[in-house]
Amino acid sequence: MNDARRAATPGGTGLGREWREDLLLLPAVIVAAAVVGIPILRVVQLSLSRVELDGGLKIAWNGLGQFVRLWQDGRWWIALRNTTEFTVLSIVCEMALGVAGALLLHRSFRGRGAARALVVLPWALPTAVMSLGWAWIFNDAFGVMNDLLLRIGVLDHPVAWLGRPDTAMAAMVVADVWKTTPFVTLVVLAGLQGISVEVQEAAALDGLTGGQRLRHIVLPLLRPALLVALVFRIIQAFGAFDVVYVMTGGGPGGSTETVSLYAYKNYFRYLDFAYGSAVAVQSVLLVGLVTAALMRLSSGSRGTR
Repeated sequence: MNDARRAATPGGTGLGREWREDLLLLPAVIVAAAVVGIPILRVVQLSLSRVELDGGLKIAWNGLGQFVRLWQDGRWWIALRNTTEFTVLSIVCEMALGVAGALLLHRSFRGRGAARALVVLPWALPTAVMSLGWAWIFNDAFGVMNDLLLRIGVLDHPVAWLGRPDTAMAAMVVADVWKTTPFVTLVVLAGLQGISVEVQEAAALDGLTGGQRLRHIVLPLLRPALLVALVFRIIQAFGAFDVVYVMTGGGPGGSTETVSLYAYKNYFRYLDFAYGSAVAVQSVLLVGLVTAALMRLSSGSRGTR
């Protein structure tokens, strides 16, 4: 009885103490909400407005006018297509290589700790620095890629990798895959650590081969980790800006211009703040819909098992 009374009092060790600890976090929560929330609300407000630069910044309510303009903008549809292509190609390669890398690093071998540390290096590098390095690698005049392929006889003349629509997108995908595959590897590796060794040993005793264990035991148990990696990579790839801005600037001829780069140009090059905000808000909504659909499909598939 006395313990219960102490727990109920503010100075006790139960709910009262937890309530006081949560209260101490309230100022930090308010500051974080203001820092994150106010800019978001400002962007939403601008997307529903019309901004005029006539002797100052004048904002007038415009409803869905900016979104109507957006849906009729052919350049935005091209940017959306480029973004979708970049996202799909990057994620497919990263998920495949990430799972393979995680399975390899999960095995016991000499130097496994050093190998795990080296895998993190590409992910640790700043994206802008990494993108600049890959832009030099794919340079048509003195890039390593042309030099290597010419030496081994694959090419008979240098290729302007970043100057052609088909190869520019491929070059950006290669750079992004090299940068972010370690993230998928680490997430999947963490999931592998949670799979009981006894489960795989029991499957081996039942006569399942390595491929069968991977398909029927390991991958189903890795579904939560794979979903986390997939959702994070969709959000990051769809919002890719650094790699595009540094490597191609959206060229040649807008063939690699992404939605994020298009929003940036409307903000800072054309000074069309309302339209740039509409592009940003539309992008967030699209990513949210895709993420929600993935979560719904994942929960539905778990419910039917």
